[in-house]
Amino acid sequence: MRVLFASTRGAGHFHPLVPFIDACTARGDDVLVVAPPALEALLASRKQPYRIGGEPPQEEVARVMAPVLALSPDDGVSMMVREVFGRLGTAAMLPALEEACRDWRPDLVLHETFEFASVVAAGRHGIPHARVAVSAAQFTAATDPLLGPVLDPYGPGIVERLLAAPYLTRLPASLDPSPYDATHRYHEDLRQDALPDWWGGARDPLVHVTLGTEAGALPTAIGLYRAVLAAVSVLPVRVLLTTGHHIDAADLGPLPPHVHAEPWVPQAEVLRSASLVVCHGGSGTVFGALAVGVPVVCVPLFADQPENARLVAEAGAGKVVTPAGAPANEPPVLGPDDVRSIRAAAELLLEEPSYGARARSLADEVRTTATAAELLATLEP
Repeated sequence: MRVLFASTRGAGHFHPLVPFIDACTARGDDVLVVAPPALEALLASRKQPYRIGGEPPQEEVARVMAPVLALSPDDGVSMMVREVFGRLGTAAMLPALEEACRDWRPDLVLHETFEFASVVAAGRHGIPHARVAVSAAQFTAATDPLLGPVLDPYGPGIVERLLAAPYLTRLPASLDPSPYDATHRYHEDLRQDALPDWWGGARDPLVHVTLGTEAGALPTAIGLYRAVLAAVSVLPVRVLLTTGHHIDAADLGPLPPHVHAEPWVPQAEVLRSASLVVCHGGSGTVFGALAVGVPVVCVPLFADQPENARLVAEAGAGKVVTPAGAPANEPPVLGPDDVRSIRAAAELLLEEPSYGARARSLADEVRTTATAAELLATLEP
């Protein structure tokens, strides 16, 4: 079978496709990935063939993004989905995806939630497609009504086909009920490679601190990382901090011996050893942690993070610290009160066993779903 994968920019949007890419590769399918230029380095590090699509002109993106900070979080998300992913992203990626569907002739198209050009191209060529969830279904469904005005110009019925297509999500039903009729749930087969011993044989609980792949580009990123480290580094724990590639750990100042920093570590390796994750509530980190039974302290900053944090708290698998130190309409910051709140939340989750027990219960539910490979077999045309 030939399977075409399509993603918008951002590792967090691409990574949910990876289990299916790997499953296709393992069973000998022909695979082609189409993504924007921002993902070229990531795609080049993998073994699957890829094509680079277009990217909206930066000045147009800047014009859209300029007012986002002045909007409420919900209105800011709406503008991002409608204008950046919907209008600008679809127009930029459509030529490459149209060409791939016409010339390469895939049997199936798998695209991440907010990549829409492949839906247009697949529809024009009569190719079945499925939507791979990046965020919680409730978050995605709230943005679906925005798509008509930006996708209708490409032809009738595009939004209807998008919503009727198979919806593939790694989230368990008890955590994230789905409004989509064709919802299919899956889990990843995670490796169990051991972490290097960066702590000289210490056996204290391991706390993984991460703000994902995008927060490091914020002008306040250094302060955010310093604040979270100030919250957890005084606890009797080992800390693994992953900074992403936008900032250098040296910029954070001297780190205590029980705190180790890396630009990136494979998430599966970290989570198998972690007792707690402290993060900004990004989908990849939160749902990856819950899939292996690790409770989470969420400090939501933007996008779908408040919704993810709410789901975690309501499930009893973690705590939420909503930043109080950020001035209105400014990049997020964490103040002294936030530091104290993060520390208290981390202490509670490490000491109170009910949070870990609830996270492990969700992990048990995840493991009852199909593997990505098993689910892929049901999608064959």
